[in-house]
Amino acid sequence: MHTLLKGSAGLKAQTSHTVRYGQVLEGGEERQMHDGGRDKEEKGTEEVEVSEETNMYLRIMEGFLMVLSTEGDMIYLSDNVSKYMGLTQAELMGHNIFEFTHPCDHEEIRNNLRLTAEQVWSGAKRDFVMRIKSALTHRGRSANLKSATWKVLHCQGRAKVCVTPSSVSCLLLTCQPLPLSHTLLSTHTFTSQHSMDMRFTYCDQRVTLLLGYSPQELLGRSIYDLCHTLDIKCLTKNHLNLCLKSQSVSGQYRMLVRGGGYVWVESHSAVIPSVKPSKSRPGAHQPLCILCVTYVLSGVEEPSLQLSLDQTLNRYLS
Repeated sequence: MHTLLKGSAGLKAQTSHTVRYGQVLEGGEERQMHDGGRDKEEKGTEEVEVSEETNMYLRIMEGFLMVLSTEGDMIYLSDNVSKYMGLTQAELMGHNIFEFTHPCDHEEIRNNLRLTAEQVWSGAKRDFVMRIKSALTHRGRSANLKSATWKVLHCQGRAKVCVTPSSVSCLLLTCQPLPLSHTLLSTHTFTSQHSMDMRFTYCDQRVTLLLGYSPQELLGRSIYDLCHTLDIKCLTKNHLNLCLKSQSVSGQYRMLVRGGGYVWVESHSAVIPSVKPSKSRPGAHQPLCILCVTYVLSGVEEPSLQLSLDQTLNRYLS
């Protein structure tokens, strides 16, 4: 952690010194400031500003920050982690991520921690979903870790390397919880329900204004039919996360618009379980449906381009 901070602080200090104290006069002499008291005052003010800026980011972001070594050690977590996990910063730092995550997610975490030299130096992106222990109760109180439940986190970030005093690689991640109750609806979103194979069983009326389809036209059809062919991999990854982890965020993909063209969207999804099983309904423990909230992120692009037979009007008029 010291290596990580010193690398950033050293670069910032060097830049600051060059801008503030490296101004060269016309005669070629460098202007120097000998007022030590003023220097300390400015340094203190700068540290306060950085602290306030960091706190502002943490308040805006619905989640916490995590720094992981390539071995999975939690080098750093922002102090607001307790708000989401019920565990304090001190209780988690220094421990390994595999001690707190679901065993079925370990292989995916290892794949994201595995960094090649090219990925490290290019700041390779990471985007994955994992389940982690949470000591928070439904009422927001902290409970014993032995009675912890699984919380689904959407982790995004980059690989970073510190070259002084020694080369250290790590992952800088933002971790956001995925309950759908945190999703805010607006005029540019629509909700839908799907069977486990992602066929529409319900869609609200706003889809007509955003994509041109009526809810009745979508019933029984697969969401893959409306996805741009080049984004099938993105949607498949989202679907797999849903089946394994019950919640997921799709990332940005293109959804076809009726009549031609496409819009960029992002879907927040969760598996809704059925009621508890009983003797009279032994299969009731099966998932009931998939609930999706889809954000439309752009206007219609390439409206004259028809990429699927589903976009032709004749299909719906016949």
